[in-house]
Amino acid sequence: MITFTLNGQKTSFSGDEKMSLLHHLREEKGLVSVKDGCSGQAACGACLVELEGKPALACATKMKRVAGKSVITIEGFPEKVRSTLGRAFVAKGAVQCGFCTPGIISRTKILLENNPDPSRADVIKALRINICRCTGYVKIIDGILLAAKALRENFEIDWEKRTGIGYSYPKVEAYEKALGTGPYVADMKIAGMCYGALKFSEHPRAVVRRIDVSAAEKMEGVIRVFTGTDIPGERYQGISVKDWPMLVLEGETTRCIADVFACVVAESEQIARRAVEEIQVEYEILEPLTEMTEAKDSSVLIHDGGNLLKETVVCRGEAADEVFSRSAHMVEGEFETPFVEHAFLEPEASIAQPDGKGGLTVYSQSQALYHDRSQISSVLNLDEEQVDVVLISAGGAFGGKEDLTVQHHAALAAMVLGRPVMVRLSRPESLRMHPKRHRMKLSYKLACDENGMLTALRARILGDTGGYASMGGAVVARTGTHAASAYHIPNVDVIASAYYTNNPPAGAFRGFGVNQSNFAMESMVDELCTKGGFDRWQFRYDNALDTGRMTTTGHILKDSVGLRQCLEEVKESFNSAKYAGIACAIKNCGIGNGIEEISDTRLKIISANRIELYHGWSEMGQGINTVARQVLAEVCGLDDSIAIDVKSSTGGGARGGATTASRGTALLGNSTIKVAEKLKADLQDQSLGELVGNEYFARYFVDWTTSHDADGEIISHFSYSYAVHMAILDETGKLESIHAAHDVGRIINPILFEGQVEGGVVMGMGYALSENYPLKDGKLTSDRMSKLGLPKAKDVPEIKVIGVEYPDESGPFGAKGVGEIGSIPTAAAIANSYYRFDGIRRYLLPLSPLKKK
Repeated sequence: MITFTLNGQKTSFSGDEKMSLLHHLREEKGLVSVKDGCSGQAACGACLVELEGKPALACATKMKRVAGKSVITIEGFPEKVRSTLGRAFVAKGAVQCGFCTPGIISRTKILLENNPDPSRADVIKALRINICRCTGYVKIIDGILLAAKALRENFEIDWEKRTGIGYSYPKVEAYEKALGTGPYVADMKIAGMCYGALKFSEHPRAVVRRIDVSAAEKMEGVIRVFTGTDIPGERYQGISVKDWPMLVLEGETTRCIADVFACVVAESEQIARRAVEEIQVEYEILEPLTEMTEAKDSSVLIHDGGNLLKETVVCRGEAADEVFSRSAHMVEGEFETPFVEHAFLEPEASIAQPDGKGGLTVYSQSQALYHDRSQISSVLNLDEEQVDVVLISAGGAFGGKEDLTVQHHAALAAMVLGRPVMVRLSRPESLRMHPKRHRMKLSYKLACDENGMLTALRARILGDTGGYASMGGAVVARTGTHAASAYHIPNVDVIASAYYTNNPPAGAFRGFGVNQSNFAMESMVDELCTKGGFDRWQFRYDNALDTGRMTTTGHILKDSVGLRQCLEEVKESFNSAKYAGIACAIKNCGIGNGIEEISDTRLKIISANRIELYHGWSEMGQGINTVARQVLAEVCGLDDSIAIDVKSSTGGGARGGATTASRGTALLGNSTIKVAEKLKADLQDQSLGELVGNEYFARYFVDWTTSHDADGEIISHFSYSYAVHMAILDETGKLESIHAAHDVGRIINPILFEGQVEGGVVMGMGYALSENYPLKDGKLTSDRMSKLGLPKAKDVPEIKVIGVEYPDESGPFGAKGVGEIGSIPTAAAIANSYYRFDGIRRYLLPLSPLKKK
């Protein structure tokens, strides 16, 4: 037996001494502030606790190590310390998804007890084992320094009390998430719950000759093993194309290592995982198709319809070859970008619970609640109304949680067994299953006249969408429709093709395909400037999109184009820097392309000081719930004394779409304005207390966009955001600073805006310098999170965020989306700064190291 002190109380442990401290704290003590982000790999810091006054990673600490020692988690902090740290992080905007935050706060307590007045460098050093994928670390460091000051000087940290537009009102749930009391799916416990685990394919392409689950079924504690023959409805699902089997059957051929053969459900997750190891699969291994350039003509067909998922053609103006022949300057290049892992800190998890009426409640971290509902009901052969998908705020997503992973497995098991079932992925399983950023090859040819005005672009783009479509067709289409970046080019010839291979699926990822084309296009723009002797800033300014100019698709912009102002904001710094790279960007807001987009908001007046607001979008750290709250408060003049509880579920009576395409703020903001106007009208002659029991509903929809090849006027999207990023290197070639100027129409919440941009910049920096998905021949060469090349606090340069406000008439109070564009121009700006330093043009990401002088 082991005895130790836990949060000041003597306790004992008589179990397996090799058990991790993380498992003991979470599963046996119920201390869920300690998070599991990397499945025991000691790679993320989310499980950091205090052990004898020093930081320790609970996932890598065996129980025998804590014998006779003191363990402290956030739950055991002195209240003053706990609240001060939480309030500091909230006040400085250091909490986005919040999954990493408790571990960072635990590290902060230890730091400040040993160094009450740390420097910024001290803080950065202390964070060397912590990963944050959302914030870009800047505001985390700010929060730690504020907490240190408050504890030294013994003052209480105030939050912004003003609730309306333009104020840094605290992010909804931020305090709870910071201190680990705001639950994620894997933190939830339901009476009678059992646990599922999945059996994955070992091979990217193989005929499945036999799936033997008999040994697993006989294990004590195993309730049932589900295979594809147990599915009562449609086995094939998919968010855009129904080509992804929930469970692969005997006799079928696997398409990638994301394929699943069985789901074991047991009384504990540990039993379920041990049982999965007992499942025997006999394969006839086949040679996989893993190179997208071979997919077009390969005899290997990933799907019966062939290997081409989608081809997007944008061709307008004169024939490109004719324009090239008479242009003064022309450049061309072949670019390649890698697969990249989202690396959200919270791995996928879902709980399904029978509702006692023949249906289910599904707790999901999904970005697409209504898509979840549609697919789950299809799997179970239920009416959609029998499935209520309830959002539990996600611990990061970035596009990687649009597809089903575990939700339908939990739903099937719960429906059959009549019990709540949780299924969650380990970090290695997450790495193999959910769709990644597309690997692409881009062939570019760009020309301009003698005055430096762009004349023609030809681009041929190939995207590897892996074994299943996910959102790959739309992603690679967006690469093509943004191929000209943020410039007016009168003649465009673009073909963008997404091909199936036997690699893991690729799908939505922050930027949605535009990061890849931006890297290629902005590198070519710089090459033209070098070849023609043009000033790099002026060339961009002269060719920049503006009112009356057209995007790649031919969409003529009519108003609210702040790109040139963004360029003006960085001009002086750019011209004064010796080694500076610059890149412009445009990103669509909304899916557009002729697809109708809908957003509902429903209000319920609960009491004289409480309102419930229902919508159908997903909170994953970006702050959409906070936007809804601030918009309602602004329209109705509600102060901080009115609690506004924001909820999202398919049963809440408010539709939304997939939370993607930087459209959540615009669509939900507009539907919330409409419903708020109804409440405001009633408040003219009645108090909120007199309206208790009333409900209000409004719908906002966009139905005026067109496809890029429509006859007549082209309106590809209802709005666009614009940005300019500038990267500056010091004399040694070290990345010194990144300036990020963004036109977002109207800034709803300044501190959330800055945090979104800073997080995007750091993600873009990782894409440029270090990130890669370790894959060879369709298999992972490593399933360790530490091999992904994720940036840490020590890697982050100074980031200067500049807000430019050109209000858009289609946005709430003029706002545009900012979630994606923050990551788009960073890689190109860094690549161009590298060129300025050593004169070497780089065509591959991540960039090769600088040639030192």
